[in-house]
Amino acid sequence: MKRLATWILGLLLLCTGCAALGTGSDSPVLDRIRKNGELRVGMTGDYPPLSIIDKRDETIGLEPDLANALAATLGVRLTVVRLPFDQLMGAVEEGQVDLAMAGITMTPERNMKVAFAGPYFVSGKAVLTRSELLARATGPSVLDKPSIKLVALSGTTSEGYVKNAVPNATLITTKNYEEAVTMVVGGAADAMVADFPICAVAVLRNPGAGLLTVVSPFTFEPIGMALPANDMLFVNLVQNYLTSLEGTGLLDQLREKWFNDPSWVLALP
Repeated sequence: MKRLATWILGLLLLCTGCAALGTGSDSPVLDRIRKNGELRVGMTGDYPPLSIIDKRDETIGLEPDLANALAATLGVRLTVVRLPFDQLMGAVEEGQVDLAMAGITMTPERNMKVAFAGPYFVSGKAVLTRSELLARATGPSVLDKPSIKLVALSGTTSEGYVKNAVPNATLITTKNYEEAVTMVVGGAADAMVADFPICAVAVLRNPGAGLLTVVSPFTFEPIGMALPANDMLFVNLVQNYLTSLEGTGLLDQLREKWFNDPSWVLALP
């Protein structure tokens, strides 16, 4: 990863960083970052392998790697601001953070309030369950019954998916994924509806719990960085940053590291 980080830093310093932080940028966000010497990125720390808190109480994952490389490119330190998911959009709008990454789906509704750069990952809705019947589901119809209790994270597109796609199911909401997984393991919910990476990692982290997940996600969801809507220069810089990573194959290497190499699980509590 040291060589990968060096490649990222060299590429982005050449393409974007030096020019973006020059004088007279007419960019309120970049001016704030330069003045404070700090890039503030909002994350939840509960969306593995995109972001998760390790044994040292540090946030690790694909998103922290992207944020660290961007901060290094801008020549500033990275500060990860941990917030509940339902507070992230407001934090971006109010300038409490410079951008947010937390498995945020780029929806038209959200895009009316914040700008987006990406996607840097494409996900989809899936279910985590102990039921073989539900795990074999290839669509939402098998879930659409009042007797089926589904748990989803409050304020996410997963909650909206349950309300719209399976309105007859009994919906339970939680503030974090750990609570939702515990409900499935304990039988308080028949299944958790979440993005496929969340479900896959929950199976990996609970090997003796009998958890199962669908093989194919139910939906297509592009995941991107949420950015302030009043600074198009900053948005353009971040989009160019992601485009450079994608075009050189470096983003594929980061996805490979976090999605196909399970060694990072050993760093978790």
